[in-house]
Amino acid sequence: MSLGCQSKPRAIIAWHHPDFAAPLGHDAIMPMRKFADVAQAVAGLGTVLRSPEPIPDPDLLRVHSRDYVNAVRTGTPRELAQSQKFAWSPQLYRSVCLTNGAVLAAGTEALDCGVAAAVASGFHHAHELRGEGFCTFNGLVVAAEVLRAKGRIRTAAVLDLDLHYGNGTASLVVSRPWMRALSIYGNDYADNQAFRDVSVMRHSDGWNHRSAALPAGSGRSELLSTLQAQLPWLVADGIPDLLLYQAGADPYREDPYSPLSLEIEDLRERDRWVFRFAWEHRIPIAWVLAGGYTRDLSKVVQIHVNTFKAAKEIYGI
Repeated sequence: MSLGCQSKPRAIIAWHHPDFAAPLGHDAIMPMRKFADVAQAVAGLGTVLRSPEPIPDPDLLRVHSRDYVNAVRTGTPRELAQSQKFAWSPQLYRSVCLTNGAVLAAGTEALDCGVAAAVASGFHHAHELRGEGFCTFNGLVVAAEVLRAKGRIRTAAVLDLDLHYGNGTASLVVSRPWMRALSIYGNDYADNQAFRDVSVMRHSDGWNHRSAALPAGSGRSELLSTLQAQLPWLVADGIPDLLLYQAGADPYREDPYSPLSLEIEDLRERDRWVFRFAWEHRIPIAWVLAGGYTRDLSKVVQIHVNTFKAAKEIYGI
């Protein structure tokens, strides 16, 4: 599939909204301020920021159950509303509808001009019936479903390079043979629990969802060799119409959850590989910001900003 733009894009378009940052309670470890900090930083690089529309219920219901969507909206039942592992608040529903809207908008822009971003989370742990791991609605699969329903795509792929295995996305693509999901991770994840030692637990892959674990201590060479070995699987049965990229900041060696030995520049090189792969195969690519819990928030922001810099470099913007 050829890209929509007749020439290279003049700027990266990215979607951001202040209401992404819903209050999560004083014990939450997710640094919600990072979205605004990243948006401010990339605007200085010439990125064009736009505000997304909140995704409507009918589009959420393409992926998630009505009971779960209603629970997130109303807070009842509280156990289901808080299944993503943080406190429910009245602002949560608007926040996650806006983040899902941002992923959809970025996917649409990528189809039109090759590359785009959502300064938001992809929520890769979210399942059909519940949330998990700080993830409420799975924006990656929701965006793909909406674009397919609109006739914009026939197939889609998810490349997940968060520190944690994308178990929610894998559970959702099982029933979607038109999707593929590849997760390269340093922590396995199941039932709201991370497994730092990837030798302790191993989930089951399927024909259209595949994963590769990075053992503790893995650095640049292990990450890049894994990318080289695994990325061709995404195009083995044909070029997908859209690639959704979960660009995690949490594989960084200083992240409290990371057992890996990856420096900030190693993650930038990771991003270059991903964008080069998409560019060489002429796959429209939209990316989202994923986890990052390093105490020094400026380092998390730098990792996310570097993803924008890598895209600009590869696409010559």
